[in-house]
Amino acid sequence: MSEGSGGATLAAFGASVAQTVARLQQARAVTVGCSDKRAVWSCGKTTLYCYQPLPGVASLPGARPLLICFALVNRPYVLDLQPDRSLVRRLLEAGLPVYLIDWGDADDSDRRVDLEQYIRVHLGGSVRAVLRERGATTLDLLGVCQGGVLSLCYTALFPQTVANLVTLTTPVDFHTPDNLLSKWVRGIDTRLIEASGNVPGELLNTLFLALMPFRLTQEKYVRLLSGSPDQRAVEDFVRMEKWIFDSPPQAAAALAQFVRWFYQENRLLRGTLEIGGQGVRLQDIRQPLLNLYALQDHIVPAAASAVLGAHVGSRDYSECAIATGHIGMYVSRAAREEIPARIVGWLGERGPSAARRGRRASKSAHAAHRADV
Repeated sequence: MSEGSGGATLAAFGASVAQTVARLQQARAVTVGCSDKRAVWSCGKTTLYCYQPLPGVASLPGARPLLICFALVNRPYVLDLQPDRSLVRRLLEAGLPVYLIDWGDADDSDRRVDLEQYIRVHLGGSVRAVLRERGATTLDLLGVCQGGVLSLCYTALFPQTVANLVTLTTPVDFHTPDNLLSKWVRGIDTRLIEASGNVPGELLNTLFLALMPFRLTQEKYVRLLSGSPDQRAVEDFVRMEKWIFDSPPQAAAALAQFVRWFYQENRLLRGTLEIGGQGVRLQDIRQPLLNLYALQDHIVPAAASAVLGAHVGSRDYSECAIATGHIGMYVSRAAREEIPARIVGWLGERGPSAARRGRRASKSAHAAHRADV
């Protein structure tokens, strides 16, 4: 390459970078969350939302309400980031009645809120509020990441209110060999967390980013600056950055318990977990269960999720490994297409109308058997 052509190439690259930087400046005010919702219940900092049906989309006849329980450590709006990257929107397009728990921002008055309160009072209260509003006796529960752990605990303790359970990127075995996060936090003295007060979200962000520092920091910015993205791509990038760095503070008592009971002592898998003096046993979960996890997950390794099927009491257990990473389960092409389709199809096969068909078929078979006899 001649000196002149090299200079022209460098100048073109500089112009491209400058254009991307300008687009980043324009995209700073992008909004996150795209689907209309209304608050229907609250407890402390927790708010339960009901998503409004989409215009022109008929409600699915007989569909149970679907309650989404997200992680405490992140904001749930990543599930409804923008119209073309929204698990919530895909569920609404299928005509499902969708509810979501937003845990809010813990402040100093919440430092003693523990896991029992989050599971029994906040999650349990959300379940009861949904059932009251819909006039239903059971609902379908979708637990995401840490919210999946809370959902497993709740379902084991209160099985009568949950018809079907879906877990998404949910850890069950916290001591798999490839679980770097677990190895890092096993040495933490959780008494210091409780004594120091609530943990800032920025501190947790630093921990998560440190798991894959190059890929999660420098590499993505280099790709962005060198890729000549258009304005829409830049706005997509900024929305994700907003979510990644927008982690809420964590109640000291609940976080200390979660680190100690799950990451350090692996109580859920070992069957030694107790919530409010009541044992939490995975084998007590007998509902139909769909377990979705990512093959390239650096936060919840695939093996940490896949073990669930060997420990639950359900005879109707399905699992699916998706070729993406942890965040990709929420915003990637797989999240836009495969994941909602699997959830909707699986729930549809186990909805009230399907159950009625099954009962009718069973009665017909029984009657035929009696006639043969």
